[in-house]
Amino acid sequence: MDKMRMESEDIQQENVKKIAAMFPNCVTEARDEDGHLKKAINFELLKQMLSDSVIDGDEAYEFTWVGKKASIVEANRPIRKTLRPCKEESVNWDTTENLYVEGDNLEVLKLLQESYLGKVKMIYIDPPYNTGNDFIYNDDFKMSSEEYADEAGELDEEGNRMFKNTDSNGRFHSDWCSMIYSRLMLARALLKDDGAICISIDGGELTSLKEMCDEVFGASNYRNTILTRRRIKSLNSQFADNGLYSLNVGFEYVLVYAKSPAFLMKAIRMKKENASAKGRWDVFWSNADRPTMRYDILGFTPETGQWRNSEDRAKVAVANYQKYQQEYEGKVSLEEYAEKTGITDFIRRIPNGTGKNGGVQHWVAPSDTMLRTSNWTDIEVSQIGKEIDLPFDNPKSKQLMMELVKLCDCAASDLILDFFSGSATTAHAVMQLNAEDSGNRKYIMVQLPEETDEKSEAYKAGYKNICEIGKERIRRAAKKIHEDNPDATFDDGFRVLKLDDSNMNDVYYAAGDYTQDMLKMMESNVKPDRSDLDLLFGCLLEWGLPLSLPYTSETIEGCTVHTYNDGDLIACFDENVPESVIKTIAKRQPLRAVFRDSSFSSSPEKINVGEIFKLLAPDTRVKVI
Repeated sequence: MDKMRMESEDIQQENVKKIAAMFPNCVTEARDEDGHLKKAINFELLKQMLSDSVIDGDEAYEFTWVGKKASIVEANRPIRKTLRPCKEESVNWDTTENLYVEGDNLEVLKLLQESYLGKVKMIYIDPPYNTGNDFIYNDDFKMSSEEYADEAGELDEEGNRMFKNTDSNGRFHSDWCSMIYSRLMLARALLKDDGAICISIDGGELTSLKEMCDEVFGASNYRNTILTRRRIKSLNSQFADNGLYSLNVGFEYVLVYAKSPAFLMKAIRMKKENASAKGRWDVFWSNADRPTMRYDILGFTPETGQWRNSEDRAKVAVANYQKYQQEYEGKVSLEEYAEKTGITDFIRRIPNGTGKNGGVQHWVAPSDTMLRTSNWTDIEVSQIGKEIDLPFDNPKSKQLMMELVKLCDCAASDLILDFFSGSATTAHAVMQLNAEDSGNRKYIMVQLPEETDEKSEAYKAGYKNICEIGKERIRRAAKKIHEDNPDATFDDGFRVLKLDDSNMNDVYYAAGDYTQDMLKMMESNVKPDRSDLDLLFGCLLEWGLPLSLPYTSETIEGCTVHTYNDGDLIACFDENVPESVIKTIAKRQPLRAVFRDSSFSSSPEKINVGEIFKLLAPDTRVKVI
């Protein structure tokens, strides 16, 4: 039986495997930090294999900063962490498909790689804007001013500054870029091929963020920069008489990137201001040059350009208007006729019409809506009037989130991820949409449990960290949605999972020498404070199973047996599991089975377990922890 790794996937080694599949001659071996051999890439040979594509020399067009390479290494580095279930803080634990994860999002994203690889339809993030302060995300690539100066080459060999640097903005810019870049790399892998990511940002790092997204997602997958309205502050009013250095900022932005060309945005509409109740006639000709779309309409064929619709549809529209003229004109207006019949396609030609279009026109029906453009200034990015009375400054607008979910065409059962979830506006928006259209969209919220300031209203109200505010927001929002929509049914629960160190004793996996004093600890490689549920969810992460599926627990001959999603996995973590229980599990033929290594006192017992499964469940994968 194989042992479970109990750590996140080694993305760097997975990338080596992918390169090896294409260029096996470029794979070699190197020793890691502990002196063990591992696969590595001969980059000089790889460059030779790609010589027509490689840019030789010291200069190339690229976007870079101090710490970029370290952020890539950090994104690929495996971790020995786990997600521990917290049933007591969850809502509808047994039935919900939503997740609320507490922890540093870089590490959480690493842990989710196998369970949610290519399964997320939409990612939304509102990362901390670069205000020139240290971040609470304490990644390894953060550096001091002195380290930045050394890396950036600001000092000569004798330690003298080579150019004047009046402030530390460069260092904070580099820290911010590194913090975002590593997370974007991990986030991309979670998106479905027809998925997309939407990122809120202010003007300070908009250009840098777009450069990074062009690298991570591909410049060809950039779709739009959406403009949203920012609450106007009257900071400049007191200085207006003396002249202004700059204008108050009135906008923020949402960058939209696709995972691949398979992603198509849904055409969504917005209300018109002062919409007319009357239709209008417009030219049917377009200057796009498609000869196959040039045909005769009412005696005129354009010599250049094209008609707007196919010939068959145009013929129907001509007949529609001729019927209206012959039977209804003078009795009802065209607007009334269209509303009564549902027919809105009409084409006419102005008598003696000339020009490129020959006087051919099509009718545009009246509408109180219009297609959205990238100008969303009708939506304020932060919600002033809070639906939910909670002490959280400037929560994102629920309307903005609902529109983005619609734009990304998230279907009834799609998964939406927000890994800077803050006050959980995204979860609120998902529940609201589900209540309105009977959908079953699911969400994963990820938030660092950042402590609230002791002087803040949140702390005084009993909320010690942001996660407590987010979870309470979801509870209250669900209650309000039920009150406003009494007949609606939607998933109003969430499973809480908390990032923690590995379930396994570190000594069990350490590469150093063992001592006699360690032997007692090694009798059980599982930490004493870990429950069966902790171990079960650790196994789900390693085996790449979603964390929101149903499971049952039962007692068989005194042993607790857990069955996940009707047999995707069956686990028993008891000590000294009898052969009869092993056989009972094997007869159920699960896809996967897992036990404690210490459940079997000898190698013959382990071999016997393997033989039982070979006989009764040959397709079951069996592992121990």
